[in-house]
Amino acid sequence: MSLICIGVNHRSAPVGLLERLAVPAVELPKALHHLLSGDHVAEAAVLSTCNRTEVYARCTRFHGAVADVRAFLAAHSGADPAEVDEHLYTYYDDGAVAHLFGVAAGLDSMIVGEGEILRQVRSAWQAAEAEGAAGQVVSRAFRHALAVGKRARTETGIARHALSVSSAAVALASDRLGSLGGRSVLVLGAGDMAEGMVQGLVGAGVGSVTVANRTHARAVQLARRVGGQAIALSDVLDSLLGADVLLTATDSPNVHVTADDIEAVMDRRPGRPLLIADIAVPRDVDPGAASVPGVTLLDIDDLRGYGERSMALRRREIGRVQGIVTDELDRFRVERSAREVAPVVVALRDRAEAVRRAEMERFRSRLAGLDPAQRRAVEGLTQGIVKKLLHSPTVRLKEAAGSARGDLYTDAVASLFDLDDLGLLLGPPALRDDTGGSEPGS
Repeated sequence: MSLICIGVNHRSAPVGLLERLAVPAVELPKALHHLLSGDHVAEAAVLSTCNRTEVYARCTRFHGAVADVRAFLAAHSGADPAEVDEHLYTYYDDGAVAHLFGVAAGLDSMIVGEGEILRQVRSAWQAAEAEGAAGQVVSRAFRHALAVGKRARTETGIARHALSVSSAAVALASDRLGSLGGRSVLVLGAGDMAEGMVQGLVGAGVGSVTVANRTHARAVQLARRVGGQAIALSDVLDSLLGADVLLTATDSPNVHVTADDIEAVMDRRPGRPLLIADIAVPRDVDPGAASVPGVTLLDIDDLRGYGERSMALRRREIGRVQGIVTDELDRFRVERSAREVAPVVVALRDRAEAVRRAEMERFRSRLAGLDPAQRRAVEGLTQGIVKKLLHSPTVRLKEAAGSARGDLYTDAVASLFDLDDLGLLLGPPALRDDTGGSEPGS
């Protein structure tokens, strides 16, 4: 199928590299076109969240595509390629599909079972389709992954009592302060993550919520849901003078609040501590703000530890979700193989019919004396012979669809009957190295 997945996540890379590799939504079109501009990537989708940045690509040459994607990630991050390579993981074919299914099911998230990842997978797919980057292979994988994610959350308790990254930020802030009851909270951002934090604040009994965002209309819309107020980004520092908690989750590539900003704010509110939970990747708040007296700064690394402590409630569901992923991967294989078998069967029949007709034409002069009834009898006889000869191979191909044996049968029939000469399209090009041999991956 020639699908690869190359990327980093919260387990494979430190937060500093994660934020450098993050691809904001506004940069996705450029990133996708960059990936497609090479010679070895035919389709692509980029899944970039606070937990991961992954490229899913259909390739025409395995090693070439891997090199292209790794070069893209290194160039995008601005980091040394060797440093990036050290933290990358690579999956191919069924391994790439299985990984995507696990991601959509919430198994690979920092907070296992969190629901935000399903929206993020859908958004990544929609962005790729909007740019014409997602063809049949990538789209089928993502479409099926969304179904896997929904099934996991419907049929198991993986999402019950589960903390999303955004709700974990609220819960962790509440733990650090003892309670958020009556507290004044400033939320920076108005996307999915910020919305999740605001929803978490509703049940925490906060005193007031203020929302700031680059697009003011979205800030107004989000603030209204909790009876809060919206402010412009330029008013964030003034608003911090009266805030107890700052929660940040924008998708901006730039720092919004510097250490100097925080120091200036704290000088104007002596004796009042400030808790900051920054779950943005890249970070919204300069890490140096943690050294300002009276400031507690929490980031993705702190949430990682919090997520581990809350794992026990969901651990018993992981096995059931993994079973769903395995079942769905088997179904995906069967469906894929069936799509590949069908054109082989059609091409085999076309080849046989072409041979039959050619032989009938070759013997046309010898059959010239036949009357119409006799000619129909000869036509029926030759057609019947062809159908009987092809019956067993056709049945075996269809029965083996979805298995390794089916793949072998498909390749063997295509090779033995020269079906490739007919322009048979068996789907994406096989993974090949530069010498034309099969390449299982690395």
